Amino acid sequence: MALISYDRRGSGTPIVLVHGIGSRWQCFEPILDRLAESHEVISIDLPGFGASPMVEGVVPGPRGYADWLEGWLADNGIERPHLVGSSMGGGIGLELGRRGVASAVTAFSPVGFWGTAGLRWTQSLLTVMRIAARTAGPALDRVVQTPTGRTLLLSSMFGRPALLTPAMAEGDLHGLAAATAFESARADFGRYWLSADDDQGKLPKIPVTIAWGTKDVVLIHRTQSARARAAMPHARHLDLPGCGHLPFNDDPDTCARLILEDAAIKAIKEIR
Repeated sequence: MALISYDRRGSGTPIVLVHGIGSRWQCFEPILDRLAESHEVISIDLPGFGASPMVEGVVPGPRGYADWLEGWLADNGIERPHLVGSSMGGGIGLELGRRGVASAVTAFSPVGFWGTAGLRWTQSLLTVMRIAARTAGPALDRVVQTPTGRTLLLSSMFGRPALLTPAMAEGDLHGLAAATAFESARADFGRYWLSADDDQGKLPKIPVTIAWGTKDVVLIHRTQSARARAAMPHARHLDLPGCGHLPFNDDPDTCARLILEDAAIKAIKEIR
């Protein structure tokens, strides 16, 4: 059995955090301790990303990873958690919410709300970043030692890249370069589209927040957040001013607050 990499801290009702393509659980590190003050917090490396090896039979992509994660949660005794997802992880969270596996969903810039041009842009940008991370090697490690270097290299992912520590920037770039499931997940994006015509399942009955960084250039904020609002009018839709595609380092206080607000709404609904 593959040894899945994850971080588990805190106590209370569970919150599970799921990263996006080419990323790793550490992208959530700026908010983990805030959440763990009142909840058990599990942040996981999906198979083929971070420190988790690929798992036989898993289909990389939002629906395939949702299938796998549903089983992993059951195997680890984690029942109806609050799912927090970033990018591809947001799509995974929405899928598990639709199925009734998640009791609440907080999705940051989730995939699936693109048009054809937006999909191609996302796939192309991610490919360029992956190639750069794999070919530049040690040169990237030197560049990210300065705030200017981090801004030049990572402005497509972060609204305030200079705030990243050099160690975090290095880890993110090495994780992107080493991700064995990257190509399969990127290709699967072309089969993942979300619209108002979809079966929403259990999503209208649970707390759902979709938050988008206004500086997101991976999943373009202006167009894709508008499609999300049209496709899921039952959800709470929020903009994150000044934040990029990965907002957790840009504005950790706001990101943690939104998640905890959803958790509080979920608790009230369960009491009623």
